[in-house]
Amino acid sequence: EWAGEPAGFALYFQTYSTWRGRIGIHLEDLFVPEEQRGRGIGAALLAALAKELVSRGGARLEWNVLDWNEPARRFYQELGAQHLETW
Repeated sequence: EWAGEPAGFALYFQTYSTWRGRIGIHLEDLFVPEEQRGRGIGAALLAALAKELVSRGGARLEWNVLDWNEPARRFYQELGAQHLETW
């Protein structure tokens, strides 16, 4: 049961792609406490961030995940993200 307290956060900053000639958003941190995970909060935060990007006319939402962080990698893959080896 949610008691009105923060259930997670997405820390991001705006970028600019000279390749596309448009802004982007880089997701620096997406965090949901362990006891809140599995409830769709992370997906909702990411969806809100994508909506913000679209409202700004942006071209790219990007983030990095360390190769050893398997839970985070699975989370993004389950949302349809694709791993890029290079630029």
